[in-house]
Amino acid sequence: MKNLQIPYDAPLNDLDTETETFGCRQNNPEICGNHSLNGICAFTSNDYLCKKPSRSWKKQYTILKNK
Repeated sequence: MKNLQIPYDAPLNDLDTETETFGCRQNNPEICGNHSLNGICAFTSNDYLCKKPSRSWKKQYTILKNK
């Protein structure tokens, strides 16, 4: 299995968007309310995308995109 835990401030992946992240960018995925939810969590999705990143992700995405 790929290492899907990505640091929150890591450079953007080509698959990252304002609403989805490649891999999991939670500091502690174990306490994420969406952890292991089929089709939502990067750890269980076939495409390795988190469909419900944290509420702060949109702002972080903009910051990382402008670096």
